Amino acid sequence: MGIGLVHSKQKLSARIGNVSATANVPKGHVAVYVGEGDRKRFVIPISFLNRPLFQDLLARAEEEFGFNHPMGGLTIPCSEEYFIRITTILNGSN
Repeated sequence: MGIGLVHSKQKLSARIGNVSATANVPKGHVAVYVGEGDRKRFVIPISFLNRPLFQDLLARAEEEFGFNHPMGGLTIPCSEEYFIRITTILNGSN
C-alpha cells in the first residue's frame, strides 16, 4: 500500500468522525453552521450551492476558514439574520 493511499485513508477517517453531526440531513440537502459567535446548524438544499447569491457566502467561508471548518462541517461566517434573508430569497426564487 503506497503512502498516498494511507494518507487518503487517514483523511477519510477524520471526516467520518464528523458524520454523526450530519446524519439527520435528508437526501439532497447539506448541513451548514451559521453565526459569528455561537453557531446554529441549518439544513439547506444542495441546489443553493450553485446560486450566485449563496456562492458569495461560500467565498466568505473560503476566505475565513479555507478547508479548516471549526464545527466539522461547512461554516458560513455571517449573522443568522443575514443567512435567513439570503435563504428566504433563494427559496422564493425557485
